[in-house]
Amino acid sequence: MIAIPALEASVLVLNKLFMAVQVISVKRAFILLVKDAAEVVSMEDGQYASYDFTSWREVSEYRSRYFRQDDDDWVRTVSCEIQVPRVIRLTDFDKVPQQAIKFNRRNLFARDHNMCQYCGKKFPTQELSLDHVIPRSQGGVNSWENVVCACVTCNVKKGGRTPKQAHMHLTRKPEKPKRSPLLHLKMSNRKYESWRTFLDNAYWSVELK
Repeated sequence: MIAIPALEASVLVLNKLFMAVQVISVKRAFILLVKDAAEVVSMEDGQYASYDFTSWREVSEYRSRYFRQDDDDWVRTVSCEIQVPRVIRLTDFDKVPQQAIKFNRRNLFARDHNMCQYCGKKFPTQELSLDHVIPRSQGGVNSWENVVCACVTCNVKKGGRTPKQAHMHLTRKPEKPKRSPLLHLKMSNRKYESWRTFLDNAYWSVELK
């Protein structure tokens, strides 16, 4: 059985050429490993080592006894514990998907850090709405540059007006992010530090699944 923290973890997927292509769930990662469709890539003494599922299980047993870290996640089985890998590499996939950053609510909230772009206060997602800077009634469109997070109070105050018409000011100019906002949030977690080597600017458009 997998513990709750392990279920919430994510795994970075590399193609055969060690280029980042996707972020997947722990369950999906282990399915790929068991099917020998992928191998674990692990940082050890400043270098990366590769393991198939069998050897990774053996390494995990040793680490479980002598080198457990607070940031590690573990899958508990009947006979042992297997460490959740942070990075896996597909052994027969060498393509790099050309993915654009999706324009959706989840990425907008992540881009604006759940902060109202008018009053500057941070709110839970359920207490935020999305506001068209230039209202659709005045020709505003659905775009990264025209949609921002807003709390209910500020959204009601602004109404169907532009910020200038409502005598309100944006905390910052809305722009299309160069990197996946959700992936950027993941990278702020210390447990995913090993991803940085593979996530240069060319591959920051990788989407979370």
